[in-house]
Amino acid sequence: MIIEDEYIRLIFGLKLKQIRTDKNLSLFGLSKLSGLSKSYLNEIEKGKKYPKTDKIIILSEKLDVPYDNLVSLKLDKNLAPIGEILQSKILKEIPLDLFGIKENNLIDIVANAPAKVNAFISTIIKIAQNYNLTRESFFLASLRSYQEAHSNYFEDIETDVEKFAESYHLNLNKRITSTDLEDILIEEYGYTINDKELRKHDNLGELRNIFIPQKKILLIDSTISEAQKTFIYAKELAYNFLNINDRLFTFPWIKFENFDQVLNNFIASYFAGALIIPRKSLTEKLTQFFSLEEWKPLELHKIIKHFNCSHETFYQRLTNILPKYFNIKNLFFLRFTHKLNSPEFRLNKELHITQQQAPHANRNNDHYCRRWISIKTIKDLEKNSKKRPTFGVQISSYVNQKNEYLVLSSATTDPFKEEINRSVSIGMLLSANLKKKLNFFKEDTFEKKLVGVTCETCAVENCKERTAEPTRLEKQKKYKKIATTVAQIISSYS
Repeated sequence: MIIEDEYIRLIFGLKLKQIRTDKNLSLFGLSKLSGLSKSYLNEIEKGKKYPKTDKIIILSEKLDVPYDNLVSLKLDKNLAPIGEILQSKILKEIPLDLFGIKENNLIDIVANAPAKVNAFISTIIKIAQNYNLTRESFFLASLRSYQEAHSNYFEDIETDVEKFAESYHLNLNKRITSTDLEDILIEEYGYTINDKELRKHDNLGELRNIFIPQKKILLIDSTISEAQKTFIYAKELAYNFLNINDRLFTFPWIKFENFDQVLNNFIASYFAGALIIPRKSLTEKLTQFFSLEEWKPLELHKIIKHFNCSHETFYQRLTNILPKYFNIKNLFFLRFTHKLNSPEFRLNKELHITQQQAPHANRNNDHYCRRWISIKTIKDLEKNSKKRPTFGVQISSYVNQKNEYLVLSSATTDPFKEEINRSVSIGMLLSANLKKKLNFFKEDTFEKKLVGVTCETCAVENCKERTAEPTRLEKQKKYKKIATTVAQIISSYS
């Protein structure tokens, strides 16, 4: 939060600038009128300096504004929201440092264009209200932007993983197991592992672990898979090895106190993924896979099986490695979930590197295009009585767009929730660079599908998979025709 002196300076500067502009005075004009230098007035308006009493009296007289009004911290209705924001904790809530922005830089922006900033902030607030965006959504969007800005690759965490492995004599060329990591947690960090407590509480069925920091007790669900247990242990080791104290204590997490906890959860998860799927090993295996003369999906499945990980962890790890080591930067990651017998498919995790590829999570309750391989793999899973993981691959081309994407997808039952199935997908822009990288790629290798984003906005005609009419698209067309007719009428009179 802005300290009091800084707040007082900024408020005075905002008021002075508003009064000056209301009187159509430039900084040069006010300087001539008051006898104060232009540079000095500029620093006052930016909140960098607070004038002494004699200077305030001069400004009061020359601007014909009561002295008390100038020094009051009360702002008029146009600037009042800015004052509330500056006094609130919002500047601490926004993770400015992630993007190289200092709090003072933001203050300068506010001081230079308060009316525009106020309008912008009001717009953001209204959008948030209309779309029911929560503090959680805001933090996760900030984190996602941070990941995308760094192409989701963090060299310092990768290096820390290798230092950790060296310190504890872990061979990253071999499969990492939960036993390997459990021993380190217990012997090095004094953990106690309890796999019986969670089963005693019926309402904790969705939780896989709880960490009790006071006694270093890790409560863990006895029914989780080996891959899940390994990932949980790896995250706990990350918190300890990286000396992260401000953290979340459950997986999946149920609440957070601040953005740092969300960021630290990401750092620990990244560390876990990099430990379980080391960059050197994965890069070597992908290089061999990409060099295959023919597309062999079984070889990809073997790579996934080589690592002690879930499908989601593997696909997420690809978003770290592909941009950095293979220069495949135009890609996206999606996670869809579907409740059995429900008409709704939910996109609840996404990442877009370099380009903002469709789809994005929508909050209009529109129906996502059923032609996506992400949804098809879930449907295939639900047709499979044995509920074995299903896989799919296709080339998706968006209607009325030139770009095509090679999309890989797999679906499994949700490990945390009953009667929920999920798919994870990675899509790569089908560029000349990608075709060159994938030796097995031929134009007829993969099925091609023309896809939309949502049924309500889709222009694909005679679509058998459509589950809703293109109402939004039709509305756009209607208003476009109206605009054309209006333009023709105006033109006929000119």
